[in-house]
Amino acid sequence: MKKVLLSALAVFAFTFANAQEEEKGNGGFSKGDVFVSGSFGFGSEKFGDFYDASSFNFSPAVGYFVSENIAIGAMLKISSAENVEVDLGPLGSGFVEKFSSFGADIFGRYYFTPADKFSVFAQAAVGFGSDKYEDGGEIKATSFGINAGLGLSYFVSSKFAIEASWAGLGYNSYKFEDADDSLNSFGVNGNLSNINLGLVYKF
Repeated sequence: MKKVLLSALAVFAFTFANAQEEEKGNGGFSKGDVFVSGSFGFGSEKFGDFYDASSFNFSPAVGYFVSENIAIGAMLKISSAENVEVDLGPLGSGFVEKFSSFGADIFGRYYFTPADKFSVFAQAAVGFGSDKYEDGGEIKATSFGINAGLGLSYFVSSKFAIEASWAGLGYNSYKFEDADDSLNSFGVNGNLSNINLGLVYKF
């Protein structure tokens, strides 16, 4: 799925770049710039009449450069799935008929070379979420997290860039409705397969 999304993003980005050939410059950010970004994913699996699963996720974001190197912004996280396996660590795992999630993050970024076509950034984010599981009944859960990581952006034109980000360090708390205890975790995520890919447009 990651490879499919990366290929799709590359095609979209270069299509946009060709449409913007008349624009000057190689891109890059500067103080006062506003950008919108987003990543999405869709998957479907079917095995005869025995198994039929689907999933969807969408994460739009907006940011503003308050200085040459620093940007602040907010992101929404929306996802849903049917007949999908959920894994809650020590709480166990299993298949549910339906799953839906909604969350939001507030983030801050420091770009090391914002004015260049290629730039690396460090990001810290605080977020919350609400999940719902349906499988013969309904179970709700809430989450809270503080995460930090790295990312990079590459401008394919003066307005459009491809972006990749990875949350490597974080604290997250997960609590089911009416439960007495929360599932709390803190650590470093060394799994580079959890890289999020997106497309950025700069105003």
